Amino acid sequence: MIRAYLDHASSSPLRPCAREAMLPFLHEHHADPGRLHAEGRATRVAIESARERVAEMFGARPREVVFTSGGTEAVNAAVIGAVRRAPHSGRVVTTAVEHSSVLDACRREPVETIVVGVDGFGRFDPDEIAERITDDTALVSVQLANHEVGTRQRAEKVCAAARERGTVVHVDACAAAGYAPVDFAGLGADLCSVTAHTWGGPKGIGALLVRRGLRVPPLVVGGAQERARRGGLENVPAIVGFGAAAEHVRPRLADEAAAARRLTTRALVGLMEAVAGLTRFGDPQDALPNLCCFGIDGVEAEPILLGLDRRGIAVHSGSSCSSETLEPSPVLEAMGVTADHSLRISVGWSTVDADVDRLVAELPGVVTGLRALRAAGENNGNDPTMEER
Repeated sequence: MIRAYLDHASSSPLRPCAREAMLPFLHEHHADPGRLHAEGRATRVAIESARERVAEMFGARPREVVFTSGGTEAVNAAVIGAVRRAPHSGRVVTTAVEHSSVLDACRREPVETIVVGVDGFGRFDPDEIAERITDDTALVSVQLANHEVGTRQRAEKVCAAARERGTVVHVDACAAAGYAPVDFAGLGADLCSVTAHTWGGPKGIGALLVRRGLRVPPLVVGGAQERARRGGLENVPAIVGFGAAAEHVRPRLADEAAAARRLTTRALVGLMEAVAGLTRFGDPQDALPNLCCFGIDGVEAEPILLGLDRRGIAVHSGSSCSSETLEPSPVLEAMGVTADHSLRISVGWSTVDADVDRLVAELPGVVTGLRALRAAGENNGNDPTMEER
């Protein structure tokens, strides 16, 4: 069975350009880039070349790019590093729709966390965040776009407010990277986290962009790699693949975003016509082009996912890092919508019309069957969800 993969926001297939760039560093160029011999110098040149390409893609200087093991580590390094550099225990101001890597990192540190709510589209109010910034605020951390519903945020206004108060600000751009412009210099952020694997780069690689002149304690210690900002031997193949993907996507970003928008629109239009009781979540006017999240009345997410999977279609419910038990989404709960009925589809560079058309053709039958099962279970006093599992 040829499957339709519509879960790029969780992880995207590796682009051929990245794979080809990585292969020599998996088979031939194996040396430690910190060594002075010819082999080490060759891998060092490859890392620095990739650093330049990543910097160009995200509007940063090469020396502002710190490679990490992915977006989660980049976020943790930003949040924990900013808190630990503060001269006092302080507080962190963030929002209710941030990725769990932000909120969990805050909980690990001895700081007060101020969590700002959002509206029904999942959008925070920059003015409300600005009002929460005080002299003892160690960090403001906000997202550039939401990872579940796609709503784009006004992060630049938050950066401007934090800058006026002399407060460090981190922008989580992992969801937006590869699908919308990320301009580190233009944002005015001090720290910005990005990842590679959701738009065709390798897994296990990301970056924390650190404004020139800002020093934060490293999260990973035990070596002087990345100019003493992240210890540990560099993942050379993944870094090279990250750089190759960035070089490929940067001039094509607008075209790929338009193609993604066309595909998600095609899916939504088709599903709205074919499935009764479908509601889109997030801002329909200002959202990432590659993903959409919606709820379906009368059925829960897990049996829908399983039903589609049996028909060769991969989609997801909730965030890219939610648990295997598919617990209700904190993002949707913060938005005030039913959090256990959501379905997220996300397209990417390898998605074709046939993938979307297959979803539109198969989902109505899955929903109809589950609704019938639920109705029968309710009439018999049974739990239809358990029967489906």
